[in-house]
Amino acid sequence: MANQDLERGGTKSRGNYPPGNYSSPYYVETSEHQWTSWLIPMFVVANIAVFIVAMYINNCPRNNLGFEGPCVAKFLGRLSFQPLKENPLFGPSSSTLEKLGALEWYKVVHGHQGWRLITCIWLHAGVIHLLANMLSLIFIGIRLEQQFGFGRVGLIYLISGLGGSILSSLFIQRNISVGASGALFGLLGAMLSELLTNWTIYTNKAAALITLIVIIAINLAIGILPHVDNFAHIGGFLSGFLLGFILLLRPQFGYLEGRHLPANGRVKSKHKVYQYILLLVAVVLLIIGFTVGLVMLFKGENGNKHCSWCHYLSCVPTSKWSCGN
Repeated sequence: MANQDLERGGTKSRGNYPPGNYSSPYYVETSEHQWTSWLIPMFVVANIAVFIVAMYINNCPRNNLGFEGPCVAKFLGRLSFQPLKENPLFGPSSSTLEKLGALEWYKVVHGHQGWRLITCIWLHAGVIHLLANMLSLIFIGIRLEQQFGFGRVGLIYLISGLGGSILSSLFIQRNISVGASGALFGLLGAMLSELLTNWTIYTNKAAALITLIVIIAINLAIGILPHVDNFAHIGGFLSGFLLGFILLLRPQFGYLEGRHLPANGRVKSKHKVYQYILLLVAVVLLIIGFTVGLVMLFKGENGNKHCSWCHYLSCVPTSKWSCGN
C-alpha cells in the first residue's frame, strides 16, 4: 500500500494507497485445480488503457493556464502531465478526473450519479499511483486467481471497490477520489479470511497469520497520512474480509482425495461446521453493512456526525502537517 498522496484524485483529491507487493506467505496441501490467471492481467491492461485515455482527454498543453507552472514531459504532446505543483504524481488535472467519473459525494447524492462509486476505481491520479496499484494487483491478485478462479476473485475485487467507495463517500465529502486501492485492500482482506476459514488445511499457520496481520497493519497505518483516503482502504478491506469467508472456502483436508476411497474411509463432510458458521455470519454482516451504508449515503448523511473520532482513521494531524477538512 505504500503508495502516494493523491490516489483518489488530483490536486484536491484524497489518495488511497495500494497494498504492498506480497506473494503468498503460506503453503497449502491440496490437490485442487490450479486456474490460469487471465482476469487480473486484463484488469491491469484496462487500468492502463483508462489512464492513457484520461491523459489524452486532459491535453495539458491546450488546457493548462500556466498558473501552477508548465506541463511536465512536453515531448509526450497532449499526453504530457499537469504541473507538479498541481499533481505531483505525474497525471491529469482534478477537473479531468471529475469529468471521467471520479468519486464526488455531491454528484453521487444530489446529482444521482451513483455510477461514480464504480467508475472511480478505474481511474488513477498519476503514473506513480498507477504503477504502485498495478504492481500490487499483480502480486496479490494473480496468486488468488490461480487458486480460486476468475469468477470469485473478480467479484471480490469489484464488490470491495464498491464498499471502499461507499465508506469513503460517507466520511470524505469535500474532495474527489479515484483509485483501485479499495479493491486491492479487498483482495488483501480476502487473503486473511481465507487463511482463517481454511485454517485446518494449512501448514505454517502462525507465521502466515502474523505476516498478513503485519502487512495489513503497515498498509492501514500509512493511510493516516494526509491526502490518503484510508476510508476507501478500510471499506474495501472489510468487504473483502467478509467475502473471503463466503467465496473462498476450501474442502477440508483429505476430502478430495477421499472421494476415491471406500465409503467407510472417506471424509464425510466437504467443509467443517465452523466454516459454515463463518459463512452465515459474513453474509449477514455484508448485507447489513452495504444496506446501511447505501441508505445513509443516498440520504445525504455525513458519517463524521455519527462518529466524532472516525476522521482520525484517515488522517492524524502532527506538527509536520495538518488534516484540513
